[in-house]
Amino acid sequence: MNKIVCFALWVTCLPFTSWHYNMQEAKQAAQQEHRHILLNFSGSDWCGPCMLMRKEIFDNPAFLRMADTALVLVNADFPRKKKNQLTAAQQHLNDALADQYNPQGKFPLTLLLNADGKVLKQWDGYPAIKPEEFSAEVTAGINADR
Repeated sequence: MNKIVCFALWVTCLPFTSWHYNMQEAKQAAQQEHRHILLNFSGSDWCGPCMLMRKEIFDNPAFLRMADTALVLVNADFPRKKKNQLTAAQQHLNDALADQYNPQGKFPLTLLLNADGKVLKQWDGYPAIKPEEFSAEVTAGINADR
């Protein structure tokens, strides 16, 4: 019983940070909430470094705490497996993001943007650093923009 209570308390203490899939909505949220945007290009079902980045960094509580107060998160996913295919509308949105921010087709590619969509910092590939270090780099990029 104590384990259940402890788990429930732990879950309620975690920040709730959701990912957006539409850049226009993300820009509006970032402007209204005075936040920056973190845009991640991923291949969720075929790109090993993308999956590692999600598991090791983006799902880490240290990153989530920072993101919950400072970021609007946007994921532009490009899955390959038939069962994971996106709707035509979502694929169109992701293709437009790739044309603007990732014309070379790098995966993963993570960009820190201001609320207007201007690129402030970029990470090509999986950054082989701890989630706390990645969070500190994002925070430094945000602070440099103020």
